Amino acid sequence: MDPVKIDTEPAQPPAPDPFALARTAADALRVTTGIDSADLALVLGSGWKSGTDLLGEPLASVDLAELPGFSAPAVAGHGGQVLVVRTPAGKTALVFTGRTHFYEEKGVDAVVHGVRTAAALGVKRLVLTNGCGGLNPAWGPGTTVLIRDHINLTAASPLHGATFVDLTNAYSPELIALAQGVDPTLQTGVYVQFRGPHYETPAEVRMAGIIGGDLVGMSTTLETIAAREAGMEVLGISLVTNAAAGVTDAPLDHSEVIAAGQEAAPRLARLLADLVEVL
Repeated sequence: MDPVKIDTEPAQPPAPDPFALARTAADALRVTTGIDSADLALVLGSGWKSGTDLLGEPLASVDLAELPGFSAPAVAGHGGQVLVVRTPAGKTALVFTGRTHFYEEKGVDAVVHGVRTAAALGVKRLVLTNGCGGLNPAWGPGTTVLIRDHINLTAASPLHGATFVDLTNAYSPELIALAQGVDPTLQTGVYVQFRGPHYETPAEVRMAGIIGGDLVGMSTTLETIAAREAGMEVLGISLVTNAAAGVTDAPLDHSEVIAAGQEAAPRLARLLADLVEVL
């Protein structure tokens, strides 16, 4: 008779409920900042974190790593706080100066944890920003483009189970119109998210263009899906920090992304300041 095999592997604890974790983080923000709720949230990507002092009256600042479910950003050029400000319109805004990227391999729920925390605080409008590669040769480094639609090439979704969310207007036409009212020169484009962290090959960039993309990057789409699940309106804004691979002969380097953001910083800060007055 064969010996009976006894499984000595410890049982894996069940995965935490991501929505409960977001509510816990929201409660922690209430305690540390003194706010009960928020109206608006902004996630500031590469090149966007300067000029937060123009967004309104600062009320509080908390390191993301101190809040349940968050960790310090792993990308150079990103901040690591959530700021609470009172906008000129009298609204309470959360400003996330860092985000978790899908390529960090912490799971999709970690990527969208900030969005869900904002939703747990009552946020109804979300501004997602990023630095990206541009396919349009007319959009040189420093060009700001509103996202009108996206293509998610991560092969992942933040939705759990049989959850069906309409993404027809994933990026709010109303918020796009408000943004173009602030700056009529803003054009719109389709953002394509790749997994990363490597940059796209020229062939992948050509593919992105063939399927309808104008911008390529490594963030934003998963956060947008989670925001739409929560009933938020989303405004997406990309800063073209470099020409996508193959558009020019220049090699890609993250220092180029940072440099383009620094050069565009005063204009980006003014744009965000004008936007929060109307959102």
